[in-house]
Amino acid sequence: MSRRADFYILPQADEDSRAVFICRVCQKAMQQGLEVYIHTDHQAKAESLDRLLWSFRDDSFLPHHLIGNTPTAPISIGHGDQLPEHRQLFLNAASLLPEAAFEFERIADVVIQAPELLASSRQNYSRCRELGYEMHRTDMRK
Repeated sequence: MSRRADFYILPQADEDSRAVFICRVCQKAMQQGLEVYIHTDHQAKAESLDRLLWSFRDDSFLPHHLIGNTPTAPISIGHGDQLPEHRQLFLNAASLLPEAAFEFERIADVVIQAPELLASSRQNYSRCRELGYEMHRTDMRK
């Protein structure tokens, strides 16, 4: 099976829009039967995404957990060196992809129009391409 990287380019520049779109990616992944790991750059962001996933939609529930907490669920949220047991979908909610991301079958990066994240996303895209991931780019600015 080939490895795949999806880059979703949003028109917005704010982290809140990125977080909501991350929830949408999780919902789609769950519909496809995938397990998801959301990688954040610190504990506070992990906890913020945890809260957002509880209230993302009134009509659905996205089963999730913070790594280290029980019970476990198909969507894991972590930061730093934390990793789930699966290696299905790595959803980047940080900046640069850590080396551990390339152990996953799929990578998703949600890009917002913030200069520092745009630079990181360009590096992430180049790295995925260099490693032979099947590249997909969805430009939501259109």
